Amino acid sequence: MDTPGLVVHGEAAPFSTALRSLINNCLYSDVRFVVGQERQEVFAHRCLLACRCNFFQRLLSQEPGPGVPSPVVLSTVPAEAFLAVLEFLYTNSVKLHRHSLCLEFVVKVLDVELVCEALQVAVTFGLGPLQECCIAFIETHSQVQLPIFIFPTPHVSFCYSLTHSSDPQEALRTRGFLELSAPALLFMLRSDKLGVDEAELVLAVRNWACVSAAVLERPVAEVAAPVVQELRLALLAPAELSALEEQNQQEPLIPVEQIVEAWKCHALRRGDAAQGAVCRRRRGTLPREHHRFLDLPLK
Repeated sequence: MDTPGLVVHGEAAPFSTALRSLINNCLYSDVRFVVGQERQEVFAHRCLLACRCNFFQRLLSQEPGPGVPSPVVLSTVPAEAFLAVLEFLYTNSVKLHRHSLCLEFVVKVLDVELVCEALQVAVTFGLGPLQECCIAFIETHSQVQLPIFIFPTPHVSFCYSLTHSSDPQEALRTRGFLELSAPALLFMLRSDKLGVDEAELVLAVRNWACVSAAVLERPVAEVAAPVVQELRLALLAPAELSALEEQNQQEPLIPVEQIVEAWKCHALRRGDAAQGAVCRRRRGTLPREHHRFLDLPLK
């Protein structure tokens, strides 16, 4: 039986400093990114990104051809947030303003708004530890009503928090909300913990879909299809549902069948347990007279 060899650990600080010097350094770089609306050029190293992150492993799996390789364009990722994520991948650390949440060493200062952007990038790239760091920082340091919703994903909780207002409705009108991906918005709408009324959510989803449709150059209803199924239309009062139905005829957003199901709850004066969350009130749902007939109360 072989005797295990002695493991000698070097100092972590010089190692981290050396790796940090490679961040956005064209020296020995073999992959370029063009990130953000400002199209900032960022240099990186394929082998390091691929071994640290499954997203980059898939993205960079093909070997570059001869000549100067084309840059990888990530136009929807804020440049500062992308650099923060790179620092975490290179050094396993990042400094968050006023509270250190790095795994070992910290050097970069981020504010709450940038942390929210870094969180969205971490969710996109599947970086669980960085997601947890961002969420913990936001929960600790936002000076307003923090999470209007927190909900589990398969790997880690995703949190969208307020950074400028204590009014949850205001968060639905921010750029951060309008730039959410469809999967992120879908997870959000499945939550019972939203501190917003359903009528406000319907309006917010319509605004999100209109913005996304303009960017993607696709019909609004097509863009909205993956997420509108989670809107709880049965919570709306008859007058609100009628107004929504009329608007939907002029500006299609929600499938007609979904509106019919909501009317069915009103006609039967009861919620359908088989529909699950569709008839269940959220934390921010305003009371309406017909809610007393619904079978599924707020959890």
